[in-house]
Amino acid sequence: MIFRRGRFDELVDRQLELFEEDRAPLLAEARQADHAWTAAAADESEQLYGDYQLVVDAIGEGLYETRETYAASLESRAANEYRAAFDRKTRKRFGRYASFLRGEQ
Repeated sequence: MIFRRGRFDELVDRQLELFEEDRAPLLAEARQADHAWTAAAADESEQLYGDYQLVVDAIGEGLYETRETYAASLESRAANEYRAAFDRKTRKRFGRYASFLRGEQ
């Protein structure tokens, strides 16, 4: 079976590498916040989950901004193809942090 890479795959891979490098402290904060709320006692977990969700939203907004900044430079059909590639690769690489992208096309 031959797998063909899309025309935006290499670009998106590089963008996500740069995002991960630039946002390393935020991604580390998200991992810490996730651990904190899941390990917390019931009476603390709701507040800690809220803190975690704020970090997740910040990551999602950054991913959205990265995607839309580049998509704005493309014509409509290419922009949609790029968004699809970005969303697919972001879900694979960042999982739950990509939820901000759903339904935003």
